[in-house]
Amino acid sequence: MMKHTERLLEIMQTLRDPDQGCPWDKKQTFETIVPHTLEEAYEVADAIENGDMAELQGELGDLLFQVVFYAQLGQEQNLFDFESIAEAMCDKLVRRHPHVFSDTSLESDEAIKQNWEKLKQQERQSKNHENTSLLDDLPRYFPALSLAQKMQKRVGRHGFDWPEINGVIEKLEEEVAELKEAINNDDKAHIEEELGDLLFSCVNLSRHLKLDPEATLRKSCRKFEQRFRTLEAIISSDGMNVETASLEELETAWQKAKRLKY
Repeated sequence: MMKHTERLLEIMQTLRDPDQGCPWDKKQTFETIVPHTLEEAYEVADAIENGDMAELQGELGDLLFQVVFYAQLGQEQNLFDFESIAEAMCDKLVRRHPHVFSDTSLESDEAIKQNWEKLKQQERQSKNHENTSLLDDLPRYFPALSLAQKMQKRVGRHGFDWPEINGVIEKLEEEVAELKEAINNDDKAHIEEELGDLLFSCVNLSRHLKLDPEATLRKSCRKFEQRFRTLEAIISSDGMNVETASLEELETAWQKAKRLKY
């Protein structure tokens, strides 16, 4: 297995070679590669969601190449290399799994999660001895739904959370009322703020229901797409399209589409 890893690293070095390398690869930086990394991560998720394991293998290779690319950039700047990345990961995994690699006993999933958070907080403190927050090191590039969920999970594990789901629902209803008030007052800035609060509360509700908000919304997007495509087919069979059909005709077609099972 190692020979393929070594070959991949050698290929990356060749691509970045000042004389013989690829013009595109040579001009890339840490910053310019980020969008490609995010795209590859989403393509991995898409392959898993579609249950396409053959496609997943290829997408994982593309994602691995992103790590190799960063490692090459780091090596060129004497910051780190692929070996040091792997070493740091090995050390972190062993450190965060004392119940596997030492005599520490953690019997339940909850105990493991609590210990994991405790160790992560200790790591954050070791990086910043003065102003350490539970929200330190949250990735800025996270999708907003995932970022909200991660924030809520982190502070929730330390006691800042609703003890029962009823409190979450009441907060959600409160945010709806505040949004309605802002809309009635035609207060644009306030509308945006209250809509953001409402979305944040929706994420909190999904977390308490043990549902992933990103995955849940994606399912709703897929359902909407399926129903809308069916609506288009219904409208087309009547000799119309979405632009020419009346609102009543669109509503009738939508209700027909909803009655169909997927």
